[in-house]
Amino acid sequence: MMHHRLRQLAIAAVAAPLSLALAACGSGGLDTEAGLSGDPIEKIAPPEGKAWSEVVAKTPEGGYVMGNPEAPIKLVEYGSLTCSHCAEFAETSKVEIKDTFVDSGRVSYEFRNFVRDAIDLTAAQLTRCAAPESFFALSDQVFLNQQAMLEKAQAAGEATYKSAMEQPDDKRGLALAEMTGLLDFFAARGVSKDQGTACLANAADAQALAKSTQDDSAKYNITGTPTFLLNGSKIEVNTWPEVKAALEKAGAR
Repeated sequence: MMHHRLRQLAIAAVAAPLSLALAACGSGGLDTEAGLSGDPIEKIAPPEGKAWSEVVAKTPEGGYVMGNPEAPIKLVEYGSLTCSHCAEFAETSKVEIKDTFVDSGRVSYEFRNFVRDAIDLTAAQLTRCAAPESFFALSDQVFLNQQAMLEKAQAAGEATYKSAMEQPDDKRGLALAEMTGLLDFFAARGVSKDQGTACLANAADAQALAKSTQDDSAKYNITGTPTFLLNGSKIEVNTWPEVKAALEKAGAR
């Protein structure tokens, strides 16, 4: 069935109270060893007139990568836009990860949306409405607005949430975006309401995000967010100081 996985996500969210759909996240783990080590790697010059952090592209895996596409150290984050730990990681890492690591040309940073709930899915679709170069800035803005977004969802109440979740696949995202104020939020940041509405009506894109979450959860045994891969291997850390130490140990120093 075309939208079977998306429908499963919707049914699961409807079955759970709104408070559970917006439950806490995080996977824990303090092991920064992960068998990774390497000699210091020289900085790699960016294209003329650009910084590596300005080079952004969508990846075959459905994420967005920032930096040198040939970087010897590749960091991937599986993150949720409704996860408080992910918001904390974004806030504590965003300056250093760009200025110190990505702009050195030694590290590329890819964010893959790991959708935990229908509001997360709605926000993820909207971050993908603009050009790839806008993805990281829009995601950062959602993280900064996370508390207000979730408070609006809670204030709307269970009945409004359930009604939104019972909408057809191509209407559900719009109903949730209106409930949480996301349509206006993105319109103020360059994604017009018409553009946002069109993105949210694309049930095939929503299904692809839900499917990639399901598939990657099984592939990498992802039990919480944020979860990180370093050069294709999962590392059992989830805070910026720990991830930074792993990058440095891999040679980004």
